[in-house]
Amino acid sequence: MNQNKVFTLAGGVLLVLASFNVYAQGSDAAPASGHAYAPDAKAIKAADRALQKNVVRALSRTKGLRAATITVRAHNGAVILEGTVPEQAQVGLATQAAEGVEGVTSVTNALTLSTL
Repeated sequence: MNQNKVFTLAGGVLLVLASFNVYAQGSDAAPASGHAYAPDAKAIKAADRALQKNVVRALSRTKGLRAATITVRAHNGAVILEGTVPEQAQVGLATQAAEGVEGVTSVTNALTLSTL
């Protein structure tokens, strides 16, 4: 029983020692926007544009896919594919190509078949 008390006491001492290294963050560390952890709106837009560009590049490099008539929108990792493709098989190709891009969290495929 005494051994349990020793281990409990040692654990408590370690907790106290570890807590000495913990401190609260001051209010002066908040970004200028006033939100404690809000990402910069410009950074978000830049990331969305970069993701959009990467998906367009992946679509254009996909064999058997006519990507010229596909529009890509991206927001926080979610990608929307819009436009037309000449064959049904290209709808799946476009989805697979977009899903394979790093940073894509979901793909909504709103592609339609062209009538030409």
